[in-house]
Amino acid sequence: MKRLRTFLFLALAGIHSAFGAVNLNTATVAELDSVKGIGPSKAQAIVDYRTKNGPFKSLDDLKNIKGFGDKSIARMKDELTVGPAKK
Repeated sequence: MKRLRTFLFLALAGIHSAFGAVNLNTATVAELDSVKGIGPSKAQAIVDYRTKNGPFKSLDDLKNIKGFGDKSIARMKDELTVGPAKK
């Protein structure tokens, strides 16, 4: 049952990313992991950075996280967005 729930959650996260950009300021690790080019460790690093430093102001803030550079950010720019943070 736990595997089924995990599968459904990941499938829904994948559907979400297919229809809209993932908000760096509100996305969960699973949602970030669904973006091509972001694996589980980078997804966790994004959430950790956001927790420590506050909301992202632009996609370029990703450069402050190890493993992200101009080229990788450019490849993901259509799949990521920086919207308002959850209150």
